[in-house]
Amino acid sequence: MTKSELRKIYKLKRKSLTPEIIDDWSLNIANQLLQVEVWQKSFYHLFLTIKEQNEVNTEFILNILLGKDKNVVVSKSNFKTFDMTHYLLTDNTVIKKNVFHIPEPIEGLEIPADKIEVVFVPLLAFDKQGHRVGYGKGFYDIFLNKCKPETIKIGLSFYEAEDPIDDVFENDVKLDYCITPKTIYTFSS
Repeated sequence: MTKSELRKIYKLKRKSLTPEIIDDWSLNIANQLLQVEVWQKSFYHLFLTIKEQNEVNTEFILNILLGKDKNVVVSKSNFKTFDMTHYLLTDNTVIKKNVFHIPEPIEGLEIPADKIEVVFVPLLAFDKQGHRVGYGKGFYDIFLNKCKPETIKIGLSFYEAEDPIDDVFENDVKLDYCITPKTIYTFSS
């Protein structure tokens, strides 16, 4: 299937989820993550959940990161350039939803992309090769291409892997892992 076909299917699937299922599955994803060997790093990029899109609730992962005294980095999106600016999340960080309901920091201490060691990547669907389908704007591909090659990219998905996505592009950045409520997928480069 193509990215646009998968995007339609998975947006509908997510729309039917109840808040209870979202929380249960998100907690399962966080518990699965504890089994992945990524906790020795310092800087972790975490997307803040767009509740209106029924995304994975990343609060559970945030609690794990804070409990392990990790540096958590969150982003602000620029819809003119499709670029993101990354900020250290602190007790003083003010978060506000933008016009697309994306929770974002107003300002803060900027962290360059090449300092981030682990990125938790939002997605709608992914395939068995580690390619992902996002919302289609390319924010994460632009961001991930600015990270170091050894940066660990972890997708978070409520659903299992699809067969290969038909229209993968050259600058689509593959995931290293994808975590679902039931499965830890590991992809080789």
